[in-house]
Amino acid sequence: SLFKNSGNMHKNTEFKAGSVDVKEIGTFLNTSENVKEVTKEGFLRNNRRAPMTKDSDFTLHRVNNEEIVSETGIKIQSFSNASEILDMTGTTGRKFDMLRAVTEIPTQFRSIFKEFPYFNYAQSKALDDLLYTDRNFVICAPTGSGKTVMFELAITRLLMEAPLPWLNIKVVYMAPIKALCSQRFDDWKEKFGPIGLTCKELTGDTMMDDLFEIHHADIIITTPEKWDSMTRKWRDNSIVQLVRLFLIDEVHVIKDESRGATLEVVVSRMKTIQSSLCRLLEKHDTVPPLRFVAVSATIPNTQDIAEWLSDSKMPAVCLKIDEDQRPVKLRKIVLGFPCSENQTEFKFDLTLNYKIANIIQTYSEQKPTLVFCATRKGVQQAASVLAKDAKFLLSMEQKQRLQGSANSLKDSKLRDLLTYGVAYHHAGMEISDRKIIEGAFTVGDLPVLFTTSTLAMGVNLPAHLVVIKSTMHYVGGVFQEYSETDILQMIGRAGRPQFDTTATAVIMTRCSTKERYVQMLNGADIIESSLHRHLVEHLNAEIVLHTVTDVSVALEWIRSTFLYIRALKNPTHYGFSSGLDKVGIEAKLQELCLKNLNDLSSFDLIRMDEANNFKPTETGRLMAWYYIALDTVKQFFTIKGTETLNELIEMISNCAEFVDVKLRTNEKKILNTLNKDKDKITIRFPMEGKIKTREMKVNCLIQAQLGCIPIQDFTLTQDTGRIFRNGLRVT
Repeated sequence: SLFKNSGNMHKNTEFKAGSVDVKEIGTFLNTSENVKEVTKEGFLRNNRRAPMTKDSDFTLHRVNNEEIVSETGIKIQSFSNASEILDMTGTTGRKFDMLRAVTEIPTQFRSIFKEFPYFNYAQSKALDDLLYTDRNFVICAPTGSGKTVMFELAITRLLMEAPLPWLNIKVVYMAPIKALCSQRFDDWKEKFGPIGLTCKELTGDTMMDDLFEIHHADIIITTPEKWDSMTRKWRDNSIVQLVRLFLIDEVHVIKDESRGATLEVVVSRMKTIQSSLCRLLEKHDTVPPLRFVAVSATIPNTQDIAEWLSDSKMPAVCLKIDEDQRPVKLRKIVLGFPCSENQTEFKFDLTLNYKIANIIQTYSEQKPTLVFCATRKGVQQAASVLAKDAKFLLSMEQKQRLQGSANSLKDSKLRDLLTYGVAYHHAGMEISDRKIIEGAFTVGDLPVLFTTSTLAMGVNLPAHLVVIKSTMHYVGGVFQEYSETDILQMIGRAGRPQFDTTATAVIMTRCSTKERYVQMLNGADIIESSLHRHLVEHLNAEIVLHTVTDVSVALEWIRSTFLYIRALKNPTHYGFSSGLDKVGIEAKLQELCLKNLNDLSSFDLIRMDEANNFKPTETGRLMAWYYIALDTVKQFFTIKGTETLNELIEMISNCAEFVDVKLRTNEKKILNTLNKDKDKITIRFPMEGKIKTREMKVNCLIQAQLGCIPIQDFTLTQDTGRIFRNGLRVT
């Protein structure tokens, strides 16, 4: 009476029956007609749990594509009819003729799509444009609609069109988060390796050796920052010119205030290089076209993204997939909790810990739950509270497997929790521990996992219920609301396509902000550009690259940005008055551009020659090459040359390049000891007072590392690594 799909739909299918004797099932399943009835029955009654008895487990094993043999040895005709397969993935009641079969793909590429016989609804809608045209393509689809397959279709199209041997084609896949890149890299290495394509993952801070490898890689997997810094360093754009397909994942990140600008600039640079190539080679039609394929979460103005990615000859195709086409139906709930005036964020966050048990009981349907917390410490606290508050019903086998996992953990706190069916997971943990926890959660032994929001970005741990505990997180010493990207990423983890037909996401926030999140979940926030806030650094980089050589090209470059498209539609957001027409807005953008160019020349980062062409100076080149913020460069201009070592370290600790190093409360003790302690080795230039800012932490870690003082703390060691990677650029 309960049809539970475990593992993968095809690999093994388990029937748990509460009321039917096993022998009866054996006879009941004899014909393929009845198999249909069971699956349909199972789905209808999935949400009402039947009492389970251990002796009535009935496991089916896949033998080959056609037959399933049960443990009792009866052969059962497999679900050959496609609409039943659809039933299993939860897309019931949809016309089957809309779905396209994988057999449409030419045989030599079919192995890429070997995991399923039919493309899903969203993929089928996109297939014609992706596989049979070269048009730029933007798709806006809810998380969990199989977007990766759409990228794979675009790659397949490129390979179908490109003559063998595939020497000079490069595909760039860009995602905002390193963890997403790693996931894609592992996946595509397996898929594209056998057909002869090499993948290279480019994240982190590797320098020149990458260049060599990129020459040999066909698929380059990278983040906007990394691709930007790589393309800034190349003396010429020869590699960039080989890129034939540019895949942008999570393109809605463009609205992110700190990182959106980089994504926008990188794409605009690709467009500008393309159009200047076309101008150079006007006579010979040899410029291979560059195709953009972008994927975004649900946003209202996908059309603007499509307009931005359109080229002069052809508008981009824009495909919107509705929320109700999501393979797993998602129920979204926003709960507001009262928060008194004098209550700090920390206090409010703690009160929510005691509400979690109730939420899990109400919404989880006894299926895996993922709870997102704001800080690493918060993750551990919430997990401890829940382990005391709630008892999870675990079968004997589950208990044994959890105990087994617990025994191999290094973290003793985690070991105790795991046996209760609760665990936590964050980036400051030992990798081996993280892998064990991920494993236990993925197979369904672990009922509840607490994790930090940063992991939402990368690790793919789908759950039936996702809870976002408090919408504030701690960034650079202050609490701030999650960005929409963060929220959508976390919610996207709800629903396991292979097991669920429905899923739930619960957001716990203050009463005062409840409305804001209801709005956000309806996908009502329009995406704007944030390039105008970072224009100066990016303009300088384009001048160093010779993408922008004079004022007229600078304006053409501005016209190739998303900023331009949005400024025409919503001028007030960018500080222009609302009554302006197109000409007026263009004039304003020109003004903004000139103001930034003047800033650059006043700091001697660029110069003009007689013909009004821009020439980068050595300083400007270094700023772009090493990816330094203008504020840092300004600070360096104050150096007189008489500074002491102590002053230089202090100056470097204040650089904008270290903003993502956070000072955590639990580290202060170690840092204070490093700074001043009469019984231990301390840093060479101790600072006044206690360590209370990010800058002081950076200073302390730089000195500890240079003074060879060992630090016995995994998180601080990680931070030191990050400081030195960024510090190498700065110094």
